[in-house]
Order: sequence, then C-alpha cells, then structure tokens
Amino acid sequence: MVEAQKPGKPVQKTSILKLLKAVFWSFFGVRRRADLESDAAQLNPLHLIVAAVIGAALFIGVLLLVVRAVVG
Repeated sequence: MVEAQKPGKPVQKTSILKLLKAVFWSFFGVRRRADLESDAAQLNPLHLIVAAVIGAALFIGVLLLVVRAVVG
C-alpha cells in the first residue's frame, strides 16, 4: 500500500553533493538568501549536522597538518 503524499509537501530526494555544497559555503558565511531558504526546505537537519561535524573535523585535521609541516 502506498502512502498518500501530504499536500504542499513535495517529495524531493536531495543529493549528497547538494548537502556538502551547503555545508561548504556555510563555513565561509557566503550564502544567497534563496539558496538558504531552498536548503532549509529540502535538506534534512540531522544530515546537515553530521556533515558539518565531519567538515569541521577535516578542517581541523588539515590545519594541524599544515602547522606541523611549517613548524617541523
């Protein structure tokens, strides 16, 4: 049995690329308002949080590697 779709709530599958793009540009604080509203309507908040934590960990890891390369 197929569940009925709620009116006004289109079912859209978001891609990982769109999720990563949203997180990447959010790190820089550069987002168009239309993109922000689109992301808020389409992306899962839990997925955004996980992607942001992973992105922050990668960023810190890269910074540590750069600092060790320069200092060492």
